[in-house]
Amino acid sequence: MDLRKIKKLIELVEESDVRELEVRSGEESIRISRGEVGRDATPQPRADKVVSVPGVEGQVVAAPMAGTFYRSPAPGEGPFVAEGDTVSVGQVLCIIESMKMMNQIEADCEGTVVEFLVANGRAIESGTPLMRIL
Repeated sequence: MDLRKIKKLIELVEESDVRELEVRSGEESIRISRGEVGRDATPQPRADKVVSVPGVEGQVVAAPMAGTFYRSPAPGEGPFVAEGDTVSVGQVLCIIESMKMMNQIEADCEGTVVEFLVANGRAIESGTPLMRIL
């Protein structure tokens, strides 16, 4: 990977809400992780990740970006989570491919996955409800 591509990836991470990104190309890979700055820094919650929907039980996990929704890390592999699985805060729920980058979407709440609201491999918009957690 050349330095220009790495620099562009760093800029994309800085401009987004993504905390960690890993890209593989052949045998090369790079992981970019954004840590907290200072002791008093607290992550700002994203309003579009977990939302309460009136009349709907539990929390709805919404897409933080447009892209393609995938339930598993790669074709042929098992899903990150399935209906009935208990999840904890920070656990990877799915990935969204956006601009040829795989972005892991993590749980912002604890609970049980009760329903997927989007089919695997579907194109989604920012704010699209992805799954429901009780």
